[in-house]
Amino acid sequence: MDSQSIGKLLLRLMVGGLLLFHGVDKMLHGITFIMNAIKMQGLPYYIAYGVYIGEILAPIMLIIGWKSRWWASIVVINMATAIYLTQLKSFLSLGAYGAWSWEVPIFYLVSALAIAFLGGGKYSVSRD
Repeated sequence: MDSQSIGKLLLRLMVGGLLLFHGVDKMLHGITFIMNAIKMQGLPYYIAYGVYIGEILAPIMLIIGWKSRWWASIVVINMATAIYLTQLKSFLSLGAYGAWSWEVPIFYLVSALAIAFLGGGKYSVSRD
């Protein structure tokens, strides 16, 4: 067994699988709060629909391993945008239970960045 390819598979499954839950939640409950955050920045509200690409389509593609580097880059952009819109003011703040307020978005951003650099590995639809 190729341990590096298994590691890449686990990383893809973790990022894609966990981020997909966020996307499904937004699909079920709407993205009004994202639209409002985007409007407050003076940007057109329809940009908020990009969250569906970054949190539903990209995670599915990461799970199956199709063009993993490209889709991971989409997740990086999505997470950087999420941090900008929702977390920028709380950089040094601690959230509930003493956790760093940026912990989850940084986890997704850096993990997706690792996939963008590493590729999907041997156990993916397109071996990039």
